[in-house]
Parts: sequence; C-alpha cells; structure tokens
Amino acid sequence: MIIGIVRETLAGERRVAMIPAQVAQLVKKQHQVVVTQGAGEAAGFSDADYQAAGASVLANNLSVSQQADIVAAVNVQDDDLSRLCAEAKPSQIIIGMMDPLMNAKALNDAAASGVTTMALELIPRITRAQSMDVLSSMATIAGYKAVILAAHKAPRLFPMLMTAAGTLKPSRVFVMGAGVAGLQACATAKRLGGVVEAYDIRPAAREQILSVGAKPVELDLEAENTETAGGYAKEQSAEFIAKQQQAMSKVLSVQDVVITTAAIPGRKAPILVTKAMVEAMKPGTVIIDLAAETGGNCELTQLGQEVQHNGVLILGPSNIASSAANHASQMYGTNLSNLLNLLIDKQGVLQLNLEDEIIRDTLVTHQGALVNERLKGLLSSVGAQ
Repeated sequence: MIIGIVRETLAGERRVAMIPAQVAQLVKKQHQVVVTQGAGEAAGFSDADYQAAGASVLANNLSVSQQADIVAAVNVQDDDLSRLCAEAKPSQIIIGMMDPLMNAKALNDAAASGVTTMALELIPRITRAQSMDVLSSMATIAGYKAVILAAHKAPRLFPMLMTAAGTLKPSRVFVMGAGVAGLQACATAKRLGGVVEAYDIRPAAREQILSVGAKPVELDLEAENTETAGGYAKEQSAEFIAKQQQAMSKVLSVQDVVITTAAIPGRKAPILVTKAMVEAMKPGTVIIDLAAETGGNCELTQLGQEVQHNGVLILGPSNIASSAANHASQMYGTNLSNLLNLLIDKQGVLQLNLEDEIIRDTLVTHQGALVNERLKGLLSSVGAQ
C-alpha cells in the first residue's frame, strides 16, 4: 500500500497530515510512504526527517497523487478538493477534513471523478472511534490557544498576585459552551490563575465543568432536547436563545475574558452575545470567539479580525489549531493512523467494510456516487426547499 502525504495549500494552514514518527510506523508495517517536498516544514518537520523515517520525498503534490493509493491531507475543501480529485489515479482514496456538512454539494459533484473520499469530521462519536476523533483533538488545541490568546491581549494578568506594589485581583474568565474546546479553555484559564466560570445548556455538562476546576453558571431556563446523539449541543429555538441572552447579560457584565465555543454541526453558529450585551460589558474585556469560522457566537465578530467596540476587544480567530501546528499535526496524525489501522488489514490489504459503523459513516463518495446517507439526506432537504 502506498500512502501519500501532500503539502497543504490552504492559506494559513501550517499542519501536516502525518509526522515522521507516524510515517516510521507505517514503513515498519511494510507500507510505502511518499511525501510532498516541504509538507512538514511549517509544523517543524524537515524533508530529511521524513526521509530518515523511511519516506520518499517527491517534488510536488501531483507526483504524490499519481503514486499513492491513499492520499492523506488536513484541509480538503473547495479548490483543494477539485484539484486532488482531478489529479487522483483510479480507485484512489482521499482522507482529510472536508467540512462535509457545509460542502455537501461540492462533495456530490466530486463523486463523478470516481475517487473515494473520507471526511474525518464524520467519524462517529462512539467509544471505539475516540482515538480517531480529529474534531476533539483540534478542539483541545483550540481551547488551550484561546486562553493563551486572551491572556496576551487582555490588559489584566490572570492570577492574583500579592506584591510590594499591592495586591492584583485575579481575572474573571467566562467560557460559553462546555464541549471539548470549552473544557480545555476552563482548565487552561484555571492553571493560569483565573477565576473561571462556564455555562452550557446540556445538564450533563455541570459535572464536567466542575471536574476542570470551574464553577458552573446556572440560568433559570428550561430547554428540551439539549444534546444530539453525537454529544453536541442541539440547536435551540429563537425564543430560548432570546431568554438565554437576557439572562446572560448580567453574567457577562462582570467578566474580564469571555471565550465562546458554541457550534452546531452543519449550521451557522448561534448568536449568544449581542451588540447590546457587548455594550454592557466592562471596557478592557476580551472576547475570543472560537465559533468565528461558522458565523460567530458574538454579533460583532469578524473572522480573522480584531474588533474594538465600546472598549471591548472581540477576536474571531481563523484556524486556531494551526497556530500550534507541531502538536496539532501529531494529534491529527495519530487519529489518522488509527483510522488507517482499521482500513488496512495485517496483510496490507485495504478493507472498506461498509458494515463497520466508523467506515460507513466516514465514507462520503465511492465508485462514482455520493454514498453517505447523512449528506444525501442533507442535499435532499435543501433541494426540497
């Protein structure tokens, strides 16, 4: 089996699909690995590192695509998807993050190329698939980096300090959404010495918030069906969100740092912080909106920009996991390696077992057709509107 690792072409993408240590494990299993020249440089891995691990370094992505049976990438969207499909050899498998719920039509169009694609965002949230869950891995990094970014931008220090120049009060940090990113943000802010609170509509999140040293904020609101089968927060009604915003305004007014993480897979992020709520916050407060790539949880968020409004700084970072490219690549590559172990048997033969829930749910296109039932349903619903 020949496994190819391409150089990322998306602007600002610094990660690489697999690091040399993971390549060495593939070579040990008698696989061939081909890597595009410079693929790992931005993440801190040289071509010599890959060669020492047993990989062959090729001049460009086209050379890799023409040789590989499986092409591994990080971001495979829009032009990258079209290019990889056009360059692929027959029966090739392309694996990467494809934002499938937002790009179902593009993936449906790509099916005509005959290439098999697997979107890692569709890995099911089941116990057996935890080691392959790239969304959780990247969310861990995003939560950590959000706090570091906030600490850098905030005009206050996080910890309480008793000095000869007086006592400095600790910063108050509020995290909205207690998924993987939110919990990591809570834990990181706590380690930096902040007074940390968090909120999530899911009742099960209370114990998780407490487990990382934060205090759960409880609003006098009732919501039904707060969690999807995959463990994500479920989209709520406009009436509930309006009540939530009203109750949350008082909480936000006393914070120094606010980190928002609420996302609905395949949908625009819910607005949790309105312009009016920002205007009620203290000057000097910093908001880090981790949902900026899907529209933002703050009404004033602009993707990739810093917005100053009424003394409040609002940041909408883009591809924040890429800012920690070395460890992000290590985690992503581990997830990908575990999926490859499922796809390739001990004899080195590819086994696309569609009876396996992980393979079935992650597979998007195969043999010239869109085969993912979730995406087919999404396209059907859009077409019916």
